Amino acid sequence: MMATVSPGMTENEISCKIVNGSPPLSTVLPNPDTSITGFSIMRIVLLLFALLFSTAPAFAAKTILVMGDSLSAGYGIRPEQAWPMLLDKRLREKRLDYSVANLSISGETTAGGRARLPDALHQHKPALVVIALGANDGLRGLPLAQMRDNLAAMLDVAHAAGARTLLIGMRLPPNYGPYADEFATSFGDTAKARKSAQLDFLLAPVAAERSFFQADNLHPTAEAQPLILDGVWPAVQPLLK
Repeated sequence: MMATVSPGMTENEISCKIVNGSPPLSTVLPNPDTSITGFSIMRIVLLLFALLFSTAPAFAAKTILVMGDSLSAGYGIRPEQAWPMLLDKRLREKRLDYSVANLSISGETTAGGRARLPDALHQHKPALVVIALGANDGLRGLPLAQMRDNLAAMLDVAHAAGARTLLIGMRLPPNYGPYADEFATSFGDTAKARKSAQLDFLLAPVAAERSFFQADNLHPTAEAQPLILDGVWPAVQPLLK
């Protein structure tokens, strides 16, 4: 209750009115116990936030490293439309603790991938390495023994770094004759010898449909990429440990 002063009141009446009408000090001054408790709670909250952010790196997503050629780099389409980046999107949608580093380069051969892989492993420290190389070796008619040796070396160095591996195969047009047959079996033979997971043919979901390829008849369109991912996903999913 507030004290009121009326005209004509004496000094003594005013003093009495103020004293009698003033609320007790306990209702005006803050309660020391309440203030201390609130301050302590705030300190605890801030401490919890500090602990949360200090431990954030422990929850960083594991990396899937994709080493491929133009078929995985997104040649002729936007890079984010390529199947490896669609894989990254799917992992996020499924709230899986993985992200994709797509180091695919147009024109890459198994020799180029073999040369680049050690630095890539050091930089990204992947949990899974996906190797989708060999198409350019085959199209150029390079020795298949050399291609198999390069792929085997890549699998070995990835395993030595503690990563799981998936080797994805390719196919050549029939006009390559017996070379095409040996090329096709090279991937499965190498994967089996190196105890790696393997997918038979990257373009299997779209190979029979001309409309899924660009004008060069070699590179898949953006519309083909989700189908390619659907073909790759069953091979990748069991390796997400």
